[in-house]
Amino acid sequence: MNTQSSPADLSGKGQKAVANWIMIGVIMLLVQVVLGGITRLTGSGLSITEWNVVTGALPPLSEAAWLKEFQKYQQTPQYYYLNSEFTISDFKFIFFWEWFHRLWARLIGVVFLVGFVYLLAKKYLKKEMLGSLLFLFFFGAFQGAIGWIMVASGLTGDAVYVKPTKLAMHFVFAMGLISCAYWYALDLRVTKSRSIGLPALRKFTLWLIVLVYIQLVFGALMAGHKAAIAAPTWPTINGDMIPGGLLHETPAILNFVENKVTIHFIHRGLAYLLLVLIVVYSVKLFKVKTHNTQFNKARKYPLIFVLVQVLLGILSLLTAPSIIPNHWGAFEWMAQLHQITGMLLTLSLVAMLYLIRKNDPEQPA
Repeated sequence: MNTQSSPADLSGKGQKAVANWIMIGVIMLLVQVVLGGITRLTGSGLSITEWNVVTGALPPLSEAAWLKEFQKYQQTPQYYYLNSEFTISDFKFIFFWEWFHRLWARLIGVVFLVGFVYLLAKKYLKKEMLGSLLFLFFFGAFQGAIGWIMVASGLTGDAVYVKPTKLAMHFVFAMGLISCAYWYALDLRVTKSRSIGLPALRKFTLWLIVLVYIQLVFGALMAGHKAAIAAPTWPTINGDMIPGGLLHETPAILNFVENKVTIHFIHRGLAYLLLVLIVVYSVKLFKVKTHNTQFNKARKYPLIFVLVQVLLGILSLLTAPSIIPNHWGAFEWMAQLHQITGMLLTLSLVAMLYLIRKNDPEQPA
């Protein structure tokens, strides 16, 4: 019996292995963003004051080492202005989440490198794959550097948290990395014959993705400014549909990154706009008559996720008054689920963009 695989079989097996490896990376990146959300919501992000790529992989292993790390934290403005009553036990709690967040980032790097070496040894990696893989690698490294820039912004002066603009940049670049990796995984797993030619809907999908990314920026600014508590009411913003003081900062551009009320107003407005547009978009999607199973399965998810996302956003606002510092409660659950659903909404639209082509693959362009 001839058990030797043909070149075509090897190519298909190899492509599937590479796609599975990248999808593992996508899942790990999503978990990393979730861990980042937990780190932020528990106020843990500034507990580690140094960026030691290798030696920082291990937590303190003795009481003396813990005291040394605690003393470093005691030199930060966050400790001085916000957490001066912290005990070593309190510090260990916030240290764990930041350490675990960084450890998971290291694990992503290990999975990437080990997987790359294994797939290369198995000759599953083709030359045309290397450009995309190198792009993902350097994008990931760049994202790690942005993470440290973000942390460093909260360790000087009178800052008690990281700068909201740096947080927004870190989050949006993370979503950009996840979207690129997910697209490449789809490119390896989904054949072109499973896509469908709908040029008008493709443009619609592109615009929705642009709006979602703008919304992600303002969602991150909301989180960075702790802005939910500034207007924990719905449907009004502290009693007004259009609140006053939207442009009280000078220069005016500062209102879009520092004015909590303005950020609230834009974030809510974009949420309503996206809800309406995705409802219209979904109606158009469901009007398409096709036997394309991938398309038929995928088209329901943007609507599901946007509905859940809006509900969780409202619940996050309404539970904001229950926030207790350094305590995980209803608001933290709603905010974390709100972020997760936002990521899933983004990826559902990326999948639709991949499945909708400019021209029908079965017809000449």
